[in-house]
Amino acid sequence: MGHQALVTARSQSPAHAPHDDPSAHSNRTMAVFTPVSETQAERMLERYTIGHLVSLEGIPSGIENTNYFLTTSDGRYVLTLFEKLTAAELPFYLELMHHLASHGIPCPRPVADRDDRFLTELNGKPASIVTRLRGKSEMSPGVAHCLKVGETIGRMHVAARTYPATLDNPRGPHWWAVTTPRVTPYLSAEERDMLVSELRFQGAHRHDALPRGVVHADLFRDNVLFADQDIGGVIDFYFAGRDAFMFDLAVAANDWCMGADGVLDPARTYALLEGYRDVRLPTPTERAAWPVMLRAGALRFWLSRLDDFHLPRPGELIHPHDPNHFKRILSNHVRSPAAWPIG
Repeated sequence: MGHQALVTARSQSPAHAPHDDPSAHSNRTMAVFTPVSETQAERMLERYTIGHLVSLEGIPSGIENTNYFLTTSDGRYVLTLFEKLTAAELPFYLELMHHLASHGIPCPRPVADRDDRFLTELNGKPASIVTRLRGKSEMSPGVAHCLKVGETIGRMHVAARTYPATLDNPRGPHWWAVTTPRVTPYLSAEERDMLVSELRFQGAHRHDALPRGVVHADLFRDNVLFADQDIGGVIDFYFAGRDAFMFDLAVAANDWCMGADGVLDPARTYALLEGYRDVRLPTPTERAAWPVMLRAGALRFWLSRLDDFHLPRPGELIHPHDPNHFKRILSNHVRSPAAWPIG
């Protein structure tokens, strides 16, 4: 086992290019990676009690973190080397996953080393090992999938209520304000007007009084694994933070329930919200804010796409995806606000 295993980066990232309309997934080409040899992995495993190395396989998708499937004599895991997040930032996310897993949420459970630490270092990068979940992403979801996703989001929101650490949504309104001047020079006059108008609208209507807590904030189709028609795992918690619960649900709806025309599919949307309501009943204020949250979710990812497309970071994203996908979704939400469809 002496060969060097190379890996390209996988999605856990601020850029989040994989979050796309389904037709774009075949165009992913990523270039961030940190090589890890089997000898290095074997030495790292000496700090753990999860057996010896059986195999190490790079995961060739995504754009931010380097990931390997790590199989040991005791089980199957995922090894992540963090390319952007620092050792000081990571405990919030790792402890969150541990908390959620302890409350029955099917998410990766960080593995502690012999000193009870979830975070280690490998090749000069912060690194962690988490349990490997079963299933695969469902890129053409139906009503039954959306029902399960809504239920799982509700369960995560309930479980996260007792998570003591706090961190504002890293891609919330403050980030919108910081990012807008970066991308504005690349926009048409119509796009600039649209962006400024939406920021003004959100500033006037985004309800700080809405029930909130720690949310995933990035629950796209490629971040949920299905196995035998059930959810086997929820992954990529590295954009989690404190925000309105409805914002989290709206982000999911803008992907899971979106038709090819950029308009929400009524049946899938109803199923998503029904699944959520079965676990956690939204307040009247939350239901009234639903159209605003849908627009906020579309704005957040339109800005991300614009930033990636016009200001790519060297070596990270070779083929950034077209921001117009979320621009169109936002335009449709503005033109035809989608009311909360169930009581």
